[in-house]
Amino acid sequence: METWGAPGIFLLLCAACLFFLSVRRKAPGRQRLPPGPQPLPWVGNILQLDTKDFPRSLEKLSQRYGPIFTIHLGSQRVVVLYGHEVAQEALLAQGDSFGARGSNPILAKTANGTGIGFSNGETWRQLRQFAVATLGSLEVGKRSFEERIQEEASFLVERLRNTNGRPFDPSRFLSQATANILCSVSFGSRFDYEDEEFLGFIRLVQENALLQSSPMTKLYNIFPTILEYFPGSHKKIFKNTEELKRFISRRVKRHQETTKPSQPQDFIDAFLIKMEQEKQNSGSVFNLQGLVRSILDLFIGGAESTSLTLSYALLTLMKHPEVKEKVHQEIDTVIGSSRSPCMADLGKMPYTDAVIHEIHRTLVLVPLNLPHETTKDTLFRQYFIPKGTTVFPALKPSLHDSREFPNPLQFDPGHFLDDNGGLKESKFFIPLSVGQRACIGKKLVDMTIFVALTSILQHFDLVPLVAPEDLDASPAPAFLTMAPKAYQLCVAPR
Repeated sequence: METWGAPGIFLLLCAACLFFLSVRRKAPGRQRLPPGPQPLPWVGNILQLDTKDFPRSLEKLSQRYGPIFTIHLGSQRVVVLYGHEVAQEALLAQGDSFGARGSNPILAKTANGTGIGFSNGETWRQLRQFAVATLGSLEVGKRSFEERIQEEASFLVERLRNTNGRPFDPSRFLSQATANILCSVSFGSRFDYEDEEFLGFIRLVQENALLQSSPMTKLYNIFPTILEYFPGSHKKIFKNTEELKRFISRRVKRHQETTKPSQPQDFIDAFLIKMEQEKQNSGSVFNLQGLVRSILDLFIGGAESTSLTLSYALLTLMKHPEVKEKVHQEIDTVIGSSRSPCMADLGKMPYTDAVIHEIHRTLVLVPLNLPHETTKDTLFRQYFIPKGTTVFPALKPSLHDSREFPNPLQFDPGHFLDDNGGLKESKFFIPLSVGQRACIGKKLVDMTIFVALTSILQHFDLVPLVAPEDLDASPAPAFLTMAPKAYQLCVAPR
């Protein structure tokens, strides 16, 4: 019998692929799905995407297929909504249909169906409702969240002062400060900046964020069943996550011995009191597993993202010294030098507020948004999106829409100022998303960025190591987020 040989096998595989694609085109209902590049068997569109800059790849596809299109990551169907109107319609007008958290095997495995960030259904609804109420009040215990942030900002200022004019990378100090704010909110107390346990906790959070961008982790998120049995960065993420949970669990255990039902001092206390109220409900989502994971979600979603935003803010202000000088002037006029900045000052500082808005807008921290998922078969405009489809309602098109922001790639606080110099709000400004899955800690994030940034600029001038025009302030992609490139600066006392 004649053997096939390598050329024959190759032709057979090509024929099989063509047959597969033909069947897909003729499948019932296929024409109703949003258009998109033709996927290959098993790998989908992976070979057509730049995994180092995934957001940019999808932006290019939107230019070809329009604001609603489909891609396949392995066998997983993903619908991308790349336009202000379509994202708003999905997140607000049809929020119930697009309200689930989208598939991410790494996060799904580590969250194990609980927590406020990556759960779904009734578990998510109850935990989110509790977290929104607790964080939304901006006060737990005798000290307000604002007081905790002001305290940490003063420690940060002293840390910067101790650099004594020497060049330094601000990312470490900013990471410690933002993490400490969440420690105060969650655990009731802050850590010394040299505390080894605290530094280890931050290191694990940052390492997991970096590992999310590794090739092996990206492959795991596409082929989890196969790669579950192989070593790689995904295994390190699992190990680190367990260490992070143990760190939080130790704090929870201490609180269990001291919590007073009438006097919650922090997030853990408030959650433990809720657990006691629900102890007769055997199916309650308020349990120790939910508490530990919810706190971890706060750190994953809040600490590093706030730190990155502040780091980008300092770099951008050095790039634009004329903007920095106007912020200095507003701080001197409204706050002065003898007291700490507070949120009551923000309404009197429209230029600084506009600068912070523009920092968010140009950074585009999460350009694609976190993945959502359809909760039911959904008719969206002229397309049919099946239940369980992962959806990216991208944020970048809103933040860079030239109809709202002329010259969208240019840093210009004037984008958020009216003709009288007052703050101009915009429905296109959605850096932390909108709808059911919008950031639950937005008030805390806004407060942290304003108080920390104005505290730094109240006490110091930012001195770049090169001429402002030579600074590269353009953010770089890191997994699903954008981050400023590494840099150093000096601070000079004012």
